[in-house]
Amino acid sequence: MVPNFRIVNVVATADLDRVIDLDYLPHLFPRIVMYEPSAYQPPAPAYFKSEDMQGKVSIFPSGKMISVGTKSEEKARQELILVADRLKKAKVAELKTDTKIRIENIVAASDIGFKPDLKKISAEGANVVYEPEQFPGAIIRLTIPKKAIKSTILLFASGKMVCVGLKNSKDVQKSIQQLFREVGKWQRNRKDNR
Repeated sequence: MVPNFRIVNVVATADLDRVIDLDYLPHLFPRIVMYEPSAYQPPAPAYFKSEDMQGKVSIFPSGKMISVGTKSEEKARQELILVADRLKKAKVAELKTDTKIRIENIVAASDIGFKPDLKKISAEGANVVYEPEQFPGAIIRLTIPKKAIKSTILLFASGKMVCVGLKNSKDVQKSIQQLFREVGKWQRNRKDNR
């Protein structure tokens, strides 16, 4: 049995067709746009967050938009388009005609269903780092066979895990399946060596 996973965050980006005067946005969109340039390192973004959004979209002076906080790839795309449409209606900017919405990172959480021996896993796995004095989980780097796509999984002694570094949910599923097989193999080796 392979554990289910849930997406807890999707990071996606898109580009507007011009540079943006961020000082102007809070006046156009009161209660929806937050802009505090003194609170962040330059270039500070403006944050677009409305009640109908799951996440928020950062807008940079360059016209780059970054969506964070959504729970699906589709929702991240929808929210970038939503913000771009509102900016277009306000005659501020619109999506570049050749822009593609890019999924940059998916963070997913899961539970393998048992308590793994992280010390043994770090001894068995070639791409495993476990230093409990510095971090309470094992950091496991995996490459999905035939695709050369790399992911990082944080595996904790409770059996809970977090998968990061992938750009679509199918690869997240493959990565978690691969980890589940590897951990099962490492656990069997531990029992065989007793």
